[in-house]
Amino acid sequence: MGRLDGKVILLSAAAQGIGRATAIAFAKEGAKVIATDINKTKLQELEIYPGIQVRVLDVTKREQIEELAKEIERIDVLCNIAGFVHHGTILDCEEEDWNFAMNLNVRSMYLMIKTFLPKMIKQKSGNIINMSSVASSIKGVVNRCVYSTSKAAVIGLTKSVAADFIEQGIRCNCVCPGTVDTPSLQQRIKAQPNPDQALKDFLARQRIGRMATAEEVAHLFVYLASEEVTSVKTSLCEFAHSGCILVLMPLILLLLHALELAKKLLVLNLFIKKKKKV
Repeated sequence: MGRLDGKVILLSAAAQGIGRATAIAFAKEGAKVIATDINKTKLQELEIYPGIQVRVLDVTKREQIEELAKEIERIDVLCNIAGFVHHGTILDCEEEDWNFAMNLNVRSMYLMIKTFLPKMIKQKSGNIINMSSVASSIKGVVNRCVYSTSKAAVIGLTKSVAADFIEQGIRCNCVCPGTVDTPSLQQRIKAQPNPDQALKDFLARQRIGRMATAEEVAHLFVYLASEEVTSVKTSLCEFAHSGCILVLMPLILLLLHALELAKKLLVLNLFIKKKKKV
């Protein structure tokens, strides 16, 4: 028995990096995974994994999303992972850079949620997990102006959806990683004037001496997609800063769940004692 047996999960940016690792992790836990991306060649590599079916999808195109929605009768978990990291300050960010980043990092999530949320409401259950970042409203990071702005917006979107639809049985959370070693990161490093120094600078910021892996972040997605956190229905930002808090946050949640259970048992015990006195 897997932790996600029978769940239908749709996720974006599945061709590589965190999206790919998450799709594989979902499938290994028994989920029926619909993995999407614009990179058809890389996406097809996932077809070797049982439980994964692939669809080419541009999450910035409303019509493509709506066509896909017609094929999906039930959806248990929606994972919005697609995004782009722009390098530079506000002075390095032209209007087209701003529009591109906000379109892919924020508007795409708006389109996906707006399309698939009604299905979840009809089912009276659903789980939305958005990809944000430590570089957001959480922390100011140099040379990440529009990226941080877009990821702060994702946190706001997540909290809003969670607050609006909690009573309809919808959970909405976001994952906020630090620096993760992915093909995208390696491309950005190679694009720098001095790649070796850029890599050293990235590593110097990691308190544990290394970057997080895509697989570590995928574990957190599995946790949030599972029934282990069904009592956490409000917005929750899970932090995976270079892997160091990846384990800590689930432990904190389990502790909170244990305290909630203890409170219920205490109330029940007091009720029983009161009944005995009567």
